Amino acid sequence: MAAENTEGKKIDDEIKQLMGQDENLPESPGEKKKKRRGSRRGLIIAAALIVVAAGVFWAIGSSGSDAKQVAVINPTRKDIESTLTVSGPVSGTDSVDIVSNVHAEILEIAVSEGERVTQGQLIAVLDDTALRRDLEIAKNAYDLAVSTCEEMDKEAELGYAKAVQDVRLAQENYDRMKVLADGGSVSQVELETAQAAFDDAVRAREAYTVLDGRAVAPESYRIKAETEKLQYEKALRQIDDTKILAPIDGTLVRVNTKVGRFADKSEDDTPLFEIMNLDTLEMKVQISEYSIGKVSVGQEAEISADILNGDKLRGEIVSISPTGEEKDGSSTERVVPITIRIMDTDTKLIAGITARARIILDTAENVLTVPASSMLQIGDKIYIQTIRDGALHQIPITIGVEDDVNVEVIPEEGETIDENTQVLEVPSVDYTEGMAVSAARK
Repeated sequence: MAAENTEGKKIDDEIKQLMGQDENLPESPGEKKKKRRGSRRGLIIAAALIVVAAGVFWAIGSSGSDAKQVAVINPTRKDIESTLTVSGPVSGTDSVDIVSNVHAEILEIAVSEGERVTQGQLIAVLDDTALRRDLEIAKNAYDLAVSTCEEMDKEAELGYAKAVQDVRLAQENYDRMKVLADGGSVSQVELETAQAAFDDAVRAREAYTVLDGRAVAPESYRIKAETEKLQYEKALRQIDDTKILAPIDGTLVRVNTKVGRFADKSEDDTPLFEIMNLDTLEMKVQISEYSIGKVSVGQEAEISADILNGDKLRGEIVSISPTGEEKDGSSTERVVPITIRIMDTDTKLIAGITARARIILDTAENVLTVPASSMLQIGDKIYIQTIRDGALHQIPITIGVEDDVNVEVIPEEGETIDENTQVLEVPSVDYTEGMAVSAARK
């Protein structure tokens, strides 16, 4: 602007100088008058030309000053990855919590925390003294119930046989009395007495329980025997449960009890022992319902954790839950649990810590990219704003693969973009197609 003011002042001075030459014409009156007229005409023409030139200068200067200066960047051609980063606890591929419902004192813990165990290996021994007394009592009760039931079966069998005979005899007596009554030899009362005796005999026979043609003890005796059997079998199992065995192969990762405590009374309701298969590790993480559609079994993941000191491990998604669940009580967002298996072995990674998984959703090689902040959405379309021949030009694009900062840009048909395209670093809806713009000097 200072340069423009200086140039304008120079032109004004030149006009004044030319106009001032009229005072120094020759003294001859005629010649003086003639030359004055000719010189004045020439001066006017010259001054007009200078004014035109000045106008052109100011027009050019004014046009340049109206152009909006904007910061620009150039698209970068590179490989790009779309990723999703989640975190979660590391655990073994198989684990089991060991608890006990046996109220007995722990006499021995045979394995130390951190030791490997095999399925069926002895882990702890409980005091079975009281349980063996309970077992003996349960065995006696069961034996007594069985014996009583057997005796009642025999008694029922004998009683039923007598009841059957009584029915037969009562039937015969009634039949005889009926004949006599019809002949007038006995009274009607005597016939009715015989009928009543027969009915009583039938009721006595039907009071017995008959299975497969054989009378047995009433159902209550068999129920009693079955109940005592269950109690006896429970006592037997409790004796077996005084030997706590490893249910799987793995590592004893937690011992939450000690000798002298009762097995069914652990601290804070924690399991007595925790065994985990640490040969292969995995992460169970939750993916937002908005991102789960981009995740599939077999996708790779990059595993990192503070304990790895910058090292990265290979992971792979091995399962995706078929159902979603609540994220937490304060959000309406749903999440889907997935399992990521750690493919590398013999690493510094350990179970129980939190790790991060960077899931690779998509990749693109050697594509043009721009920062996500240089894109502008207008309606349903996305644009980048560029400078073309000193004017703003909006190019509609399709977004390809995107990472945390950059996106792959694909121009719509009829448009072109390359590494030399000047893209507005900060686009705006206030910038319109064709407006004068220039790249700001850096």
